[in-house]
Amino acid sequence: MLRSYRVLAISLASLASANAAFADPPRSPTVWPAKQVVLVSFDAAREISQWQRSRALAKRTGAHFTYFLSCVFLVSPETRLHYAGPGKAAGKSNVGFGASKQDVADRLEQVQLAAAEGHDIGSHACGHFDGKDWSKADWLAEFASARRIFENAYAINGIQEPASWRDFARHTVTGFRAPYLATDKALYEALPEAGFEYDASGVSSGPVVPPTLNDITRFALPLIPEGDKAKPVVAMDYNLYVRHSGGTEKPAMADAFTERAYQAFRAAFEAQYNGKRLPLELGFHFTLMNDGAYWNALERFAGEVCVMPQVECISFRDYLARQRPGQAQAAVGG
Repeated sequence: MLRSYRVLAISLASLASANAAFADPPRSPTVWPAKQVVLVSFDAAREISQWQRSRALAKRTGAHFTYFLSCVFLVSPETRLHYAGPGKAAGKSNVGFGASKQDVADRLEQVQLAAAEGHDIGSHACGHFDGKDWSKADWLAEFASARRIFENAYAINGIQEPASWRDFARHTVTGFRAPYLATDKALYEALPEAGFEYDASGVSSGPVVPPTLNDITRFALPLIPEGDKAKPVVAMDYNLYVRHSGGTEKPAMADAFTERAYQAFRAAFEAQYNGKRLPLELGFHFTLMNDGAYWNALERFAGEVCVMPQVECISFRDYLARQRPGQAQAAVGG
């Protein structure tokens, strides 16, 4: 978060004599820098083991994360016809569905546990379709499907519903990230109408203070230097995966890829921590690419920086709360 630096005023004692001697020696101005904000998020949020792993990382480091959930993971193969994407047949999805009724129940439990621990639950739409050519009506239809399935997930799957679920489901999702980071003008027309407060689908040339346009705060994954030649890459695990191995698994190189990713994250962090302290965003998926190289790098990075006293690893929702006094925000460690 970018804040203006403040300089403490120095009070001078009255002149004690004609020699103009001070009662106390003057003090040097003290500068109080803003804390470095790190925003870590996860797309799709499917595998239960990754929910558990990320929550454990948060507990160790005092961090809070944002989870962009695809709504198709809240319907089982037997109930998949409850979803139809814009221009698609019912029961179609680019990323599949929940594995079973029990798998959906377990994921719903993780969603509630994460929220109770101060994490942010956002929307990643439903079927992971490319919406770059969608109309406003298409986006609104997809958002309506996501909210309907989220709110009715227990009933749709025939699972015993907690008494507090409906109220929780109606108020918890305030942010969105588009699948493939694919956006168009119509998306930004639809977002405020659908009740969202922020979008995290952008890409920027480097860390920036997110602007608010048409009542939507727009976060962007930055380009960060990576590798021996410091070539810019989007600060997301999938983009590193493509950079490192052409988007194919090379488990024998996992350790080398972990080190490269860690060094890129750390260098991007140091540039801000020792500079303007603009918010640094890092994006991940629950998929373990290159034998988990990028999650391993994340765990090392978060374990080092999120515990620092001048660093706050927070969610997008918490970031907004700090810009809007009166909104509730989670307490963070570090």
